[in-house]
Amino acid sequence: MKSIYLIFCFISLLGFSQEKTDSGFWATDFEKAITISKKEKRPIVLYFTGSDWCKPCMLLKEDFFENEKLDAYKSSFVFLKIDIPRNADLLTENQKTENYKLLDSYNPGKVFPLVNILNHKGKVLDKASGYSSLRDPKYYFELLENNK
Repeated sequence: MKSIYLIFCFISLLGFSQEKTDSGFWATDFEKAITISKKEKRPIVLYFTGSDWCKPCMLLKEDFFENEKLDAYKSSFVFLKIDIPRNADLLTENQKTENYKLLDSYNPGKVFPLVNILNHKGKVLDKASGYSSLRDPKYYFELLENNK
């Protein structure tokens, strides 16, 4: 009986770990995002965040990326999140290596948060950085609207 209980607990935890994170629309692989962008003729929203330490990133996530208004843009863009957390356990070694390569290439100033709009060749078309404590995501919605 005890082993059945442990199996049930393990399956329950496994189910929770499989839940969609960040609304399920984020890609985390640059090459896959480029391929999708090229195939579907959609620009890439390349978002640099420090998910566990950057307060403006946390506020932007809440006010912009979790905003219902963003749903209108999800089919127009490929969303690629590049997380640079301080907690090393949040990323695999491969993901950490890839993220730092992209940080060096697309965010050499190490600005957080940073949103770049890229074309299917990886060229930066537009960008926005920072997020005010006034918590108005209007500028980020304008960025998407201007680059659809």
